[in-house]
Amino acid sequence: MAMWVFGYGSLIWKAGFPYDKRVVGFINDYRRVFYQGSTDHRGTPEFPGRTVTLEPAEGEVCWGAAYKITNKEDQITALEHLEVREKQYDKKVYVDFFTEASSSTPLVSNVMVYIASDDKKLNQNYLGPASLEEIAIQIVKAKGPSGPNTEYLFKLENALVQIGKIGRML
Repeated sequence: MAMWVFGYGSLIWKAGFPYDKRVVGFINDYRRVFYQGSTDHRGTPEFPGRTVTLEPAEGEVCWGAAYKITNKEDQITALEHLEVREKQYDKKVYVDFFTEASSSTPLVSNVMVYIASDDKKLNQNYLGPASLEEIAIQIVKAKGPSGPNTEYLFKLENALVQIGKIGRML
């Protein structure tokens, strides 16, 4: 049985694991927000960066990319990779994945997605909402082992431009 993984942040442009197919599409009733602190990739424990997570939002859609993995060994490799990479995301949920806005039938059901919850007991790196100015300042100043937080922001922007879901921001 195939395993599917949905990416809405860095997974859009950098899977990091073997897969059979990449499909651009969306999930319903979630929105992408810069509420997750990154102390291991785009920031440090002393000065966390901000990365995206999803929050429930009825009627909203979140575009990204879903990866199909059919080979059992590749599935194990992908899960091992994701459990390390996404370790600050404390929830896995399974969602319907769509490719056509007018369709009520998903292309695939039970697509796995990592989410950072707002439960501070389970997710010590959750930063939550802030003003646009506060988020921007934090992103500009933060830097971690994977590089500057601004690089993450601009790669996310470019990935969304490439899949046709936003115009160039800057």
